[in-house]
Amino acid sequence: MEHKTNDQSRRDFIKKSAVLGAGLVFFDPATLFANEKGKTMNGNIKTKGYAVFDTSGVFKPWEFERRPVGDNDVLIDIKYASICHSDIHQMKGHWGPQQYPQVPGHEIVGIVAAVGKNVTEFKVGDRAGVGCMVDGCTTCENEEQYQPDTLFTYGYPDKREPTGISQGGYSKSIVVRDHYVVHIPENLDFKVAAPLLCAGITTYSPLMKFDLKKGDKVGVAGIGGLGHMAIKLAVSKGAEVYAFTTSPDKVDDILKFGAKEAIVVDGLSKIAPYAGTLDYMISTIPYKHNIAAYIAAVKPFGVFTYVGMPDNFEIMMNNLALSASRVNFNASLIGGMKETQEVVDYCAANKIYPQIEMIEAKAITEAWKKVENKEARYRYVIDSATI
Repeated sequence: MEHKTNDQSRRDFIKKSAVLGAGLVFFDPATLFANEKGKTMNGNIKTKGYAVFDTSGVFKPWEFERRPVGDNDVLIDIKYASICHSDIHQMKGHWGPQQYPQVPGHEIVGIVAAVGKNVTEFKVGDRAGVGCMVDGCTTCENEEQYQPDTLFTYGYPDKREPTGISQGGYSKSIVVRDHYVVHIPENLDFKVAAPLLCAGITTYSPLMKFDLKKGDKVGVAGIGGLGHMAIKLAVSKGAEVYAFTTSPDKVDDILKFGAKEAIVVDGLSKIAPYAGTLDYMISTIPYKHNIAAYIAAVKPFGVFTYVGMPDNFEIMMNNLALSASRVNFNASLIGGMKETQEVVDYCAANKIYPQIEMIEAKAITEAWKKVENKEARYRYVIDSATI
C-alpha cells in the first residue's frame, strides 16, 4: 500500500476525529433476530456495554451488536478495561463532533473466545489485549497509527459495524483484526495489564525513540495515568527523573515511583530553576497551558516530546522562545503494534505496574469526574463482569 508522510497522516487522523458524526448509515437492530448462541441471524454478535449518548459524559447501560468474526479476526471476551483521559476528550466533543451512542475504551484485556480461519497467532483461551487500534495496515513493520487506513478502537466510521462506528472496550466483548491484538503474558495480572495498552505504550514509544540512557536527566510533566507510567519506565532505564505536577498531594507517590525530585508547579516560577538542565522531557498534560515554560527546562539541542492532546489538538507557543531554547520539539501518537507487544512484555518481565483503582461499571460517570478533577490515583480499571 502507498504510505503518506507522518505529518499528512496526523492531519488525516485529526480530520477523521472531527467528522465522525457526519454521513453515517445505521442498521436497525430491531429488524434482527437473535439465536440461542448470542448471535443474530446475520452473524452479528450481541453484546452489552456502557455508552454515552451526548456530550454530558453520563453513562448508561446499552445493548448493541458487533460485526461477525471475519476470517482474520479475533473475538475477545473482555475482562477489564481502563479509563484514559482521551476517552473523556473524545466523548465530550473536545476533538470534534461525535456519533452517539458511543462506547469508549482503548485499554482492553480479556480472553480469546473465537478466531477466524486465517488466524494463526491466537487461539481460543489465549490472554489478549487491545489498545487504540483495531484494524488497518497489516504489512507495516511498526507505527500503524500513522497510516491513513487505521481504524481506531472507538468512534471511527466502519460500515461493517451495525452501529456504523467502532465501539470500544467499556463492554463485554470486541471483534478485532488479529494484527492489532497483543499477547498478555501469564505472569502479568490482567488488572494492571490494561493501562499498558495506551498509557504504557504512549510513554514507552517516545522514551525509546529518544534512546534513553542510564544517567540521563528526564523531565515528566503531568503526573496522571500516562505521567506516572513515564516516571516508572524512565526510572527502570536508569534515568534521573524530575516530575512536574500541579497536585501537591501527589509528591509522596511521585517519589515512591522513583523520581529524584517532585516539583509542584503552583506558578511558572517553580520551573525556572530547571531551565536548560534536562536532557529530555515528556509532557502528558491534556489541557492547553504555557508549554514554553516546560520546553525551556530542556538543554539546548535536547528533546521535548508532547503526548498530551488538548482541546481541538491545539497548542500555542512562542516561536522566538523556541528558537532561543534550541530544543528539538516533537509530538508522538501512541505507538505501533510491535512496540505495544514490547512494552507489555517489558513491564511483565521487570514488574513495572501502573497504580490502579478498581471500579464497577456503574461508577464510570463518577470516575470520569474524578479524572477531570485530578483525583485519580492513577488509572481507573473497570471490572467488565459488572457490565
